[in-house]
Order: sequence, then structure tokens, then C-alpha cells
Amino acid sequence: MSNMKSLAKDTAIYGLSSIVGRFLNYLLVPLYTNVISAESGGYGAVTNLYAYTALILTILTFGMETTFFRFANKEGEKPDTVFSTSMMMVGGLSLLFFVLVCLFINSIGDALGYSDHHAYILMTAAFVAQDGIQAIPFCRLRYERRPIRFMMLKMLFICLNIGLNLIWFLLLKETDVYYVFFLNLICTSIISIMFVPDLLRTHWEFDVKLLRRMFAYSWPILVLSTAAILNQAFDKMVFPMVYDGEDAQKQLGIYGACVKIAMIMAMITQAFRYAYEPMVFSIAKDKDSKQTYALGMKYFLIFTLLAFLCVMGFMDVLKHVIGPDYREGLRVVPIVMAAEIMMGISMNLSFWYKLIDKTIYGAWLALVGCGVLVLVNILFVPTYGYMACAWGGVAGYGTTMLLSYFIGQKKNPIQYPMLSMGVYVLITAVFFTIMQLLPQSWPTWSRLAVNTLLILLFVAHILYHDLKLSTLPVVGKYFRK
Repeated sequence: MSNMKSLAKDTAIYGLSSIVGRFLNYLLVPLYTNVISAESGGYGAVTNLYAYTALILTILTFGMETTFFRFANKEGEKPDTVFSTSMMMVGGLSLLFFVLVCLFINSIGDALGYSDHHAYILMTAAFVAQDGIQAIPFCRLRYERRPIRFMMLKMLFICLNIGLNLIWFLLLKETDVYYVFFLNLICTSIISIMFVPDLLRTHWEFDVKLLRRMFAYSWPILVLSTAAILNQAFDKMVFPMVYDGEDAQKQLGIYGACVKIAMIMAMITQAFRYAYEPMVFSIAKDKDSKQTYALGMKYFLIFTLLAFLCVMGFMDVLKHVIGPDYREGLRVVPIVMAAEIMMGISMNLSFWYKLIDKTIYGAWLALVGCGVLVLVNILFVPTYGYMACAWGGVAGYGTTMLLSYFIGQKKNPIQYPMLSMGVYVLITAVFFTIMQLLPQSWPTWSRLAVNTLLILLFVAHILYHDLKLSTLPVVGKYFRK
């Protein structure tokens, strides 16, 4: 139970930087979608290039984030050597990437359809290279259990980005999408400077033998992570290429804007992963570790389902996050959120092969799921547009989730509370159906009132069955006998 309390505390802190930070970052969505019209396709360019950044960052970090935790916690390994070796490898790869983009900018611009906007690509390459370099120092903060500094740096970036965007787009009345990339580059560079003191205190040592062993562990994770990112970003990357219509950038912008509302699920998953990943490896030898993993899965599912109901229940309010001419795509939100829940479950399930050093399983599972997603997008986007993108995510993540569960139960079985978890899924499905069946002719306040009641009933079920009020900090003392 102490492990679960520690997990909850760290998740709350990481969640503050992830969930609250991303929520503040939502200020940019109404800003962009009101300043940059859907018809111009400008937000489509942002959606398209940012999808590439996610994939490139995954390749640059080369699975070294998880690998760092694994080797830093191994007996006989020096954490400082693990850090410096990882840092020099990832840093060198990131710098090489940026140099190559500069050398081949003309060819890259023509291939991506931005031959008249090389600056977009160069600025994107510059900040994604810095993100790659920052990845390992952020990992060390998590390893050293320094979530406050982690949170402060993440929040600093977000606050700077929001502040500068508000100045440029509202006060200076700029409407050029160029500044979206430019301001991101400025803020990323400031965070890189903030890490200089941490790097100066490092005892630098490059261990070639260690790197070889880390590579052997990390390359399947790279394949796994690449496939996972393709599950998230492939639709936005390929959409302009396969969509059967002249308004591809407009449609992609609508889809990208509406997906932002669904990203609350990605925030929760990320916050949970930041806290959960270091803990998983540190308690691997404990006799009750599998029970902890099972509880972690259950609570993850409970709170992601609660988040799903909250977003869908208050959609009449949340829809105002995006501009009016983007709202026709709101029907993708529940589908994308369901896909994100499946992705989070897959992340929880992934530790069975990481703990037995069989990361090759993760690579194959992710490739199969990614193949399903790619197939759905290529086959159905030309006809069904961005709705096929949303369902492709469900198909891809669902495939990975199911395969990971059934294979994992044979290789490293964990007794998950399937009945209790199934009840939560069923309740969520029933409540969501009720929310969708409420007549649109009703006043907004009445629909919100019914939806709020359903959410409170879900919370009551949690408190009665799985999270007794007496166990909660601060308020718990008032409910203890």
C-alpha cells in the first residue's frame, strides 16, 4: 500500500505539470482556431508537422528513457555512467539529425509539400532536436525523485509558450502560422539553457560496453515506441497524401483541433507513466509486486473512464475550446478517447516483457497494432475522411492491447481484477449512451445537470467499492470510526 501511496503522490505532481499544463496549453487551441481559419489550412500545417515531430523525437531518444531506468536500477551499474552514456548517445543523434535536415532542406520541403515554407521545417527540426537532448535529463529528474523541478521546468515552458503566443497573436495581431513554430523554438531553447547547471555537475564518462548492452535492450523499445507513435501520428501524417479531396489541409485542421479535446486522456496516461515507470522497476523484486501492478492497472482504468465521462458530459462547454468552423469534427472525440484508454492499458501491460528483458515482444506487438492502423487509414480515409483516422486508432490500439494481455498471461501472468474492471467499463458504456440519447432540443443546462448526476453516480461507485473516504488524506479522518 505504501507503494500505491507513493505512486499516487508522484502521479499527482507529474499530473500537475502534464494535465494542468496541457489544460493551460488549451488556451492556444481557441487562439489558433479563431485567428487561423479552417479554410486557410494553416492549422492543418501545424497538425501535420507536429505529427512528424512526435515520430522523430521517438527515434532520436532511441528507447533510452525506459532503458535508463532499467540500467540505473541494476546492481553493479553506476547511475552517473548510465546517464552520461545515454546523454552523449541521444545528444549526438539529435545534433546529427538537425545537421542533415539543414543539408537536405530542399528535398525534404518538396517531399512534404512545404517547398515555399522551408522555415517551418527548419524551426521544427531545431526544437525537436533540443527536445531529444532534454529527454535524458528529464529522465534523471524522475529517477532521482525530483518531481518538483520536473514540474517547474515543464510549466515554465508552457507558461512562456502561452504568454508569447498571446502577445504575438492578440496584442501584435499576427495571423501568420510561422509564429507558431518560431515561438515554440524560443521556449524550447530557454528550457535547454535551464538544464546547463545539471549538465555541468555531471561526471561525464562514455562506456562503450555499457552502450552495447543498452542498445540490445533499447532497440526493441525503439520499434515499440515508433509503432506506438505511428498509432498516434500516422493519420495526421498520411492524411494529406491519401484524402480524396482538395480541402485536405482544411479537413486535417478540423480533425487536429477536435483531437485536442480528447487529449485529456493522453495527459492522464502520461502523468501516470512518469510516476509508474520508475516504480515498476524499483519494486520488481518485492514479493507483492504483481499485486501492486494489478492495482495500478485497475486504478488507471477507473480514473481514465471517469475522465471520459467528464469530457463527454461537459462537451457542451468544452466545445468552445475550438473555433466555430472547426466544431463539425467533434464526433471523433469519444472515439479518440476510447483509443487513448486502450493505449494506456497497453502501456500498463507492457511491463511484463520489460521486466523479463524480452522487449522484442513489445516490438512485435506494436508492429502488428501499427499495421492494423495503417491499413485502416489507407483503405478508408479516401472515402470516410478523418472518421477513418479515429477508428483506425481504436483498431490499432485494441489489437495491441488484446495481444499483449493474452501473451503476457502466458509469459508472466498477473491476476488483474477483471470482473471489477469489467463492471466499470459497463457502467461507463451505459452512462455514455444515456448522455448521447439526451435530446438536443433540451436546454443546455438541463443536459449538463443530467450528465453531472451520472458522473456523480460513477464517483459514488468508486468511493463505495474501491476508494473508501476513510482512506483519503486530509478528509479521511472525518470518515474514520
